[in-house]
Amino acid sequence: FNDTATTEIYTRTYTLSLHDALPISLPRALAGALVGMALGMAGAAMQGYLRNPLADPGLIGISGSAALGAVLALQTGLAAAAAFALPLAALAGALVGVFLVLVLAGPRGSSLTLILAGIAISALAAAFTSLVLNLSPNPFAANEIVFWMMGSLADRSMVHVGIALPLIVAGAVLLATLARGLDALTLGEDAAEAMGVNLRRLRLTLIFGTAAVVGASTAVAGAIGFVGLVVPHLLRPFVGAQPGRLLWASAFGGASMLLAADIAVRVILPARDLKLGVVTALVGAPLFLHLI
Repeated sequence: FNDTATTEIYTRTYTLSLHDALPISLPRALAGALVGMALGMAGAAMQGYLRNPLADPGLIGISGSAALGAVLALQTGLAAAAAFALPLAALAGALVGVFLVLVLAGPRGSSLTLILAGIAISALAAAFTSLVLNLSPNPFAANEIVFWMMGSLADRSMVHVGIALPLIVAGAVLLATLARGLDALTLGEDAAEAMGVNLRRLRLTLIFGTAAVVGASTAVAGAIGFVGLVVPHLLRPFVGAQPGRLLWASAFGGASMLLAADIAVRVILPARDLKLGVVTALVGAPLFLHLI
């Protein structure tokens, strides 16, 4: 610039813009890494336990019940009244979902019983969510609910990171303890029990670990699909198809995938509020069809 004053104003504005952007971008990146890690690790754990490559973290109904809790908070106005109301309501919904799954599946239920209980809870949560949308007298609340369920990391702060971090770390630790049991399950349940694996404890650890990471992720970022389904598939050949080694590989892979998707959200349509869950679905669905 030829004008010294203009140059100084431009420099100050650019510096302030960078200074303001850091507190916004850092929590968003941290939240994305946490959520991606949680979904990837939970997906690998579910696929290893059920020995089903089509399993994903939402199979046992935790994400659906967490979403229902958040929807109720949005509909009743609690989310607008308090900043913590939305994520706490989602976590409460996840806890209710865990309790119902445990009641339906029973303490000694098989993996098939767990799947059926999860499908039932998912269907029930989806039905109540549709009912809330149908009976919503406020079109703005209904619109907010629909957009929240698409998943997003926009406007996330360190408050959201602080809510999700303890639960995701605790859940990741629980899931990490399953490595030996998941490796043994590749030989079948009878062989795993003969090797000293307590299947009941493994199952409960899986449920509580998945509930912690998925409930916290849904509470912070909304419903984001396909990460826990696709990432373990992509990384399985690189770890020798060992479920135990796949847990942490999927955690880092999920974090990378979600951060890349969030960058795409801000690059593709920066002027529009493109939702993160839409991008992961557009990327994950073709890969899923290719796997089938």
